[in-house]
Amino acid sequence: MTTQIVADYMVTKVQYVTPDMTVGEVAKRITDSDFHGMPIVENGYLLGFITAKELLRHAGNPDAIMRSIMKPGTICAIPSMSMDDATRVLFRYGLRNLPVVDENRKIVGIISNIDIVRAQIEKSKPSKVMSVKTFLERQNNIRMKITSETVPVELALPTQKEVYMDELIGRQYEIKRGLNEPLIVIKRRHGYLIVDGHHRVMAAKRLGATSFNAIVLVPSDMDVKFGLEKTAERWKLRSLDDVKIIEGAKHPFMKITTMLLPEEESKKLQERLDRNG
Repeated sequence: MTTQIVADYMVTKVQYVTPDMTVGEVAKRITDSDFHGMPIVENGYLLGFITAKELLRHAGNPDAIMRSIMKPGTICAIPSMSMDDATRVLFRYGLRNLPVVDENRKIVGIISNIDIVRAQIEKSKPSKVMSVKTFLERQNNIRMKITSETVPVELALPTQKEVYMDELIGRQYEIKRGLNEPLIVIKRRHGYLIVDGHHRVMAAKRLGATSFNAIVLVPSDMDVKFGLEKTAERWKLRSLDDVKIIEGAKHPFMKITTMLLPEEESKKLQERLDRNG
């Protein structure tokens, strides 16, 4: 399996502050953003990193210039660093964000805890694919080849008759944040049978996408009829338009996670998901 590197997951449009900004200006910029801190950059060069906690120490002096209070230097990564090593750095030092610099110490990106989670989710996909492949081969006495394709949404053949609206909103939020987890599908003569990823492809369709990335299982016998294919025919599922969207009830995943959150945090999460829907 190809090693995941920082360059594949880092955000290249980095929001930063400059050393000539005041404590008050930096505090406002961080408050108005979704971040807990920002790199300090001058002429493209990374000088340091300021966090909200560090700003609080100087809250009584809002006119102080960053250059006079900043700690020079910060922990950073390079684009060729593996995601596993970046994860260790973030975990070991308790960081939320890790600036990425080139050989001249110019900032070229930033990696965050969110990007680490995204990488881990995407890394887990190959093992799931192999499990599905092995099961289908044994059940149907066939061989299956694995390929990657960009599949038109109109050729997606659902095998699940219902999806949850709250999960669709959550998936749309993930897609907007860059989580591009591929679907698992089986190639058929008339389309692609969805094995894993109904909420993802439905969310992508709601965002106006016309295609999606997929890991495609290609059977040695294209005429074999799979069990989930027979079920889809019995439910009269011919396209994504036949899938029912359930509103009002929560997807089991959302029900569990909101139960684990304090009520106030649960409401904030749902409002954020609805706002980004």
